Amino acid sequence: MLISIVAPCYNEEDVVGRFHDRVREVAEELLPLGHDMEFVYVDDGSRDRTLAVLKQLAEDDTRVRYVSFSRNFGKEAALLAGLRHATGDAVVVMDADLQHPPELIPRMVELREQGHDQVLARRTRTGDGMARTLTARLYYRIVNRLVDVELVDGVGDFRLLSRRVVDAVLGLTEYNRFSKGLFAWVGFPTTTFEYENAVREHGRSSWSLRSLLDYGLDGLLSFNNRPLRAALYLGLGLLLCAGVYTAWIVTAALLHGVDTPGYVTIITAVTALAGVQMIMLGVIGEYTGRIYYEVKRRPHFLVKATNAERAKDLVP
Repeated sequence: MLISIVAPCYNEEDVVGRFHDRVREVAEELLPLGHDMEFVYVDDGSRDRTLAVLKQLAEDDTRVRYVSFSRNFGKEAALLAGLRHATGDAVVVMDADLQHPPELIPRMVELREQGHDQVLARRTRTGDGMARTLTARLYYRIVNRLVDVELVDGVGDFRLLSRRVVDAVLGLTEYNRFSKGLFAWVGFPTTTFEYENAVREHGRSSWSLRSLLDYGLDGLLSFNNRPLRAALYLGLGLLLCAGVYTAWIVTAALLHGVDTPGYVTIITAVTALAGVQMIMLGVIGEYTGRIYYEVKRRPHFLVKATNAERAKDLVP
């Protein structure tokens, strides 16, 4: 079995070399079992010498294939490019910062040989702060009640995919991609195992609080239209409340006459309704914006440099 290692890289010049050494050691362990490896690195528009390091790795190891973007297109685009360039019977997706231990790859291969098309590595939250752990659990609990697929807490991009899963994912051509949801949506026999959370060996994560919030929002909106349905129900509820309130005001005026005008009530109602309207417009705008990007049909990424041999690999 040929195993493709797909590793997106962004400003990883200090660690990608050590990462390659460790996955190459794993490749040597699997070789006597009849498994070979190829390494597909995707440089997501890095501003450091990541591309130069990848070129050197390709010169030293003929199994290395690299793709470098013309600019930073984001991790989802890098994952897509890596999957498109991978030729293996199985593909292992992992980060190049060594937070995904390469030593777990043999375990993944073993589970693949047992008939599982997706092998998911679920990290424990050992070492995470209480606030982050509780926030993550709350997010997954809410999302799994809303979206049409199941997202597992602690399961990220570190996973093994069979060739038919990779082909199925590549057949999903939408521009707004949420890979964790896409992997869950295509299905196929899946298994999960846990591993201890590893510390990033060098540098800082490029994920800021805002990017994490945006990523979470993408997961919420990419696989359901329930926020739009909720807007409809909320509108009907507000209409019902307005009708009841109107009936109460008219009845009170007929029975007791008109007292002091309800200035505070009016201001509160108008302000609250205006806020609800802005929220609903924002929800509608999110979906409309996704449609806008879809209909433009722009490529997911542009390739600046690659050592890919197949001409079709250059077409995003």
